[in-house]
Amino acid sequence: MKIVILSRNARLYSTKRLVEAGEKRGHEVIVVDPLRCQIEIEKRKPAIYFKDHYLENVDAVIPRIGASVTFYGTAVVRQFEMMRVFTAVESQALIRSRDKLRSLQILSRHGLGLPKTVFTDYSTDVDHLIKSVGGAPMVLKLLEGTQGLGVVLAETNNAAKSIIEAFNGLKARVIAQEFITEAKGSDIRAFVVDNVVVGAMKRTGKEGEFRSNLHRGGTAELYQLTDDEENTALKATKALGLGIAGVDMLQSARGPLVLEVNSSPGLEGIERATNKDIAKYVIRFLERSI
Repeated sequence: MKIVILSRNARLYSTKRLVEAGEKRGHEVIVVDPLRCQIEIEKRKPAIYFKDHYLENVDAVIPRIGASVTFYGTAVVRQFEMMRVFTAVESQALIRSRDKLRSLQILSRHGLGLPKTVFTDYSTDVDHLIKSVGGAPMVLKLLEGTQGLGVVLAETNNAAKSIIEAFNGLKARVIAQEFITEAKGSDIRAFVVDNVVVGAMKRTGKEGEFRSNLHRGGTAELYQLTDDEENTALKATKALGLGIAGVDMLQSARGPLVLEVNSSPGLEGIERATNKDIAKYVIRFLERSI
């Protein structure tokens, strides 16, 4: 099988592990920077030109599309779909997951637990917005933020008001979300491949940090999901139509609450926390699907 991994950096841990896992199982694996692809659209003959040749006889694609290149990266994935190539994460599912507001609306429609969330288009009634999520402490997130960037904890109503007004002044769209005190600065990530949870970890932010992202200095440990948490992770993944997903959840008094569903979850943290070959599960998913 010929596998293309769409990644801007072949040296990234996740990309390297997928290459290793694919080659170990006897497949040809190539890493392709989506931004260096030329998309050629023609009746009955869609094609992709990369470097000095056309990408042909590809059996499967694993998109590792960064948030900053979602538009063009998704177009490349869509082109592969037009070429009848199987993709581990479909283009439309990738787009849905990247749009924070849209993904939360979809998850809500499917009856999944979520922290109460409010979004407005630069509303001047900031006091009502703050009241709507239960007041401070509250979390404010930039609509386009990733890996914990653009996420702020407002500990007082005055602080929340100042932050929201500052974001409004910068024309930066922001989501306001209730702060789940009982989560105690931790969250859970379930790694889902082909409708099966293949690993889970609990991430805890460093001292004084409410964000648990490993990129922000958080730590991770092996975690055993409850039945309710596993069902939530699977339901969220299915709702967004993702073949591969990292589902981030908070533990709350009213059950698991979905924070985000990541369509390009990193492998390093989950493999180290679980001591599992997660990359192998991804390659097996391709093998079953071709």
